[in-house]
Amino acid sequence: MQQTVVEHIDRVAEDVVALTLRGTAGELAPWSPGAHVDLSLPNWLTRQYSLCGDAADRGAYRVAVRYDPLSRGGSEYVHRFLRPGRLLGVSLPRNHFPLAPAPRYLFLAGGIGITPLLPMLRAVAAAGLPANLLYVGPSADSMPFADELLRSYGDRVRIVETVRQGRPDLDAVAAGLEAGTLVYCCGPAAMLASAEAAFPAERLHAERFQPAARSFGPGTAFEAVCARSGDTVAVPAGESLLDALAHAGHPVPSGCREGVCGSCEVTVLDGSPEHRDDIGAPERRMYACVSRALSPRLVLDL
Repeated sequence: MQQTVVEHIDRVAEDVVALTLRGTAGELAPWSPGAHVDLSLPNWLTRQYSLCGDAADRGAYRVAVRYDPLSRGGSEYVHRFLRPGRLLGVSLPRNHFPLAPAPRYLFLAGGIGITPLLPMLRAVAAAGLPANLLYVGPSADSMPFADELLRSYGDRVRIVETVRQGRPDLDAVAAGLEAGTLVYCCGPAAMLASAEAAFPAERLHAERFQPAARSFGPGTAFEAVCARSGDTVAVPAGESLLDALAHAGHPVPSGCREGVCGSCEVTVLDGSPEHRDDIGAPERRMYACVSRALSPRLVLDL
């Protein structure tokens, strides 16, 4: 865990603040566009936020937080109680949404979904590659960093205010896509569903803030063997692997508990995991908060 101090809190849109977090012991861990971190808040909650600052600035991180009226305590604390000067623990960056090489890019952002795409656009522009951003929200006032984007990138940025203009026709956008273009999308579930329907799967990279609605068969009981200690942990049908490990004295760090942040990743040494995450875990890795086992036993590197 890295120690930071809240250097600035800036309002960047209606109900959105940007936090500048300065490292207290020199340089912070490096990161690449698409990465996110866990913030350990003073109210004992841990929340995940995309890094939206300059990856070249090793002294500070920037994240943006939208106030959620149905907040479980994270965004409410940031907006109502967090103040400059407060110390915050920040995890090492993780990146499940990396920017792949391509001759050109299209970025699709909905609301706060602009945050992981900001450093991507900055990196692509610095490399001299062609890129465009389609940024959608109810109104410009509700869209964080809209003015900053227009100043920096001009006509490469198209702002769509849905209250006045309606939703963009992504089918038409896809029809005009140049060969070789990769599409990166982050936003509400409805926008992601429209993008998945409009763009070829091999061109589209999407990140979700909440898990997609999917159905799985009933969870069955299995055993998890902790290879380092030799302990065997029974995982009942109605309990997650994450909770079973914690109850047996083998806690694994966790954040979202929904299979979207990746903080509870464990390595599978033997057995067949059943991946129920929205990240796309490699075959020998799994996320203990949601994923289970297809085999009667899993051997974990714990």
